[in-house]
Amino acid sequence: MVRNAGNQPHKGRLLKEITRFQNFEEARAVLGSHDGNLRLIRKALDLDMVFRNGVVMADGPDERVQKAGQVLDEIRSRVKVYGRVQQNEVEEILRVIGGAGEEPAEELPEAERHRIRVFYRDRMIVPKSRGQQAYIEAIRDHDIVFCTGPAGTGKTYLAVAMAVSAVRDGLLRKIILVRPAVEAGEKLGFLPGTMQEKVNPYLRPLYDALNDMMEFGQVQKYIERDIIEVVPLAFMRGRTLNESFIILDEAQNTTAMQMKMFLTRLGVKSKAVVTGDVTQIDLPHGDVSGLLDAQRLLRNIPGIAFVALDRGDIVRHRLVQAIVDAYEREIAEREKRSSRTTAGTGGMPPARGQAGETQA
Repeated sequence: MVRNAGNQPHKGRLLKEITRFQNFEEARAVLGSHDGNLRLIRKALDLDMVFRNGVVMADGPDERVQKAGQVLDEIRSRVKVYGRVQQNEVEEILRVIGGAGEEPAEELPEAERHRIRVFYRDRMIVPKSRGQQAYIEAIRDHDIVFCTGPAGTGKTYLAVAMAVSAVRDGLLRKIILVRPAVEAGEKLGFLPGTMQEKVNPYLRPLYDALNDMMEFGQVQKYIERDIIEVVPLAFMRGRTLNESFIILDEAQNTTAMQMKMFLTRLGVKSKAVVTGDVTQIDLPHGDVSGLLDAQRLLRNIPGIAFVALDRGDIVRHRLVQAIVDAYEREIAEREKRSSRTTAGTGGMPPARGQAGETQA
């Protein structure tokens, strides 16, 4: 919040006070090591900013100074929850509030209401984009939710957080995390060990999300007590799941029949969240993705929600968004070339020796 009453001269300019810290520890947590977060804000918003005597002041257009105050306030609120923030989180806050990047600036409304409380040291998970907020709302308001989007948009992570929160609050009894055991274009060969040891490599991302929200010992205890199950999709056949939060991850790699089998496991007082990235289908050529099939068949059924996250919701390393963009441009260009080739052959695939096929 900008406080005009605290304006002070600095090198011939009138600096506006935008935030004041209670102590040095709070200032260091918010501004970062060696004021690294402050430098990020200064560069992103093109402001002159100084930190002096526990006060951050800025000089520049009023709109950008106001945004700098909002960014610092959001960083402060996350520090209160997590104890610290990382650089990629500050960059995301700047993108959302400050408009740093191609997307227009937007301020997340009612952020407090969207916080997800989990077990780990009373930590809370906070949505970092409007798309993620809509995703959380959909899970709260619907019994079945389909969420699609590129890597790094929080599809699985937020679903696991909502599941952990539901069990923590006593709303549901079990968490069941499911993945199809499909190799991502690789031949892994024979895997030694018990059945659980064979499928664990496929399920590792789900364990990683759980361990980020619960103490390791608590995760193991819940698995032993059957409160948490992490299972391959093939093990779901024939079951009815009551009072459970069920998550099907990597659903683009299910077949249509597997998707039908999964969805019909839903029992009373249960929720199901289905996540996937339709640009990363690893099924054998010719198999229809169950996720795409479900989007076509189930979209108009009341009680089922569909959420599509996009590049603006990516919250991993800042380079992930650039990588996704590069691949999307390549896919779009490939489709454009393919359509031109088809049009040039009257809608028929090119004959041998025509454009589109390389002769030996």
